[in-house]
Amino acid sequence: MKPAILSLGLMLGLMSPLPALAHPHVFIDTGFAFEFDDQGRLFQIKVTWQYDEFYSLLVTEDLQLDNDGDGVLTPQENARLTGFDTNWDEGFNGDLEIQVGGALLPLSGPLEPTTELRQGKIVSTHIRQLQTPMAAGPFSLKAFDPSYYTAYEIKLPVTLPSHLQGQCMLERIEPDIAGSLARMQAQLLRLDADADLEENDIPLMGGAFATEILLTCPTS
Repeated sequence: MKPAILSLGLMLGLMSPLPALAHPHVFIDTGFAFEFDDQGRLFQIKVTWQYDEFYSLLVTEDLQLDNDGDGVLTPQENARLTGFDTNWDEGFNGDLEIQVGGALLPLSGPLEPTTELRQGKIVSTHIRQLQTPMAAGPFSLKAFDPSYYTAYEIKLPVTLPSHLQGQCMLERIEPDIAGSLARMQAQLLRLDADADLEENDIPLMGGAFATEILLTCPTS
């Protein structure tokens, strides 16, 4: 979960369609549940990750799970799997950013992890708590790996508590992929072909390709 280091020559050689440019290796369908305290403040987000079948197979084989191949884990196997993806390096943000007015909100590390195998796919959940619960918004949420090694797609439900479903508004804002690629290409073309992107402060691409969830409530 660390940014890949690419040379400019490699990037320019790949500067065509997005899949060739970024070439993610892990694909995660993502969902969120916004949770509020009794004062109407957003205080935590439950994150759901559903991994692609190939990566799920690699993980279960590496952990020597489901040896009979029936797609069902024993309670003991499920316990071994739980939390496999929440042992984060220090400083890792969990590929999740939430902002208010352009300012990042500090989040806790992963809490209360759960994991199970569903129809050949690993599905895990964890909770991220806001360091300070907030009623003021709007809240902007993005899930992305800056290096785009992992591709997050918000395909699972994004939910609110039932009592807020008629009051708060959830808006999905898709990224301007063509525009982001054009801006990146313009930056790259100003450098020598052997230049190192990291040394030249070329930003990583993941955030530019991330879908934004915008949460607005009456108190925001």
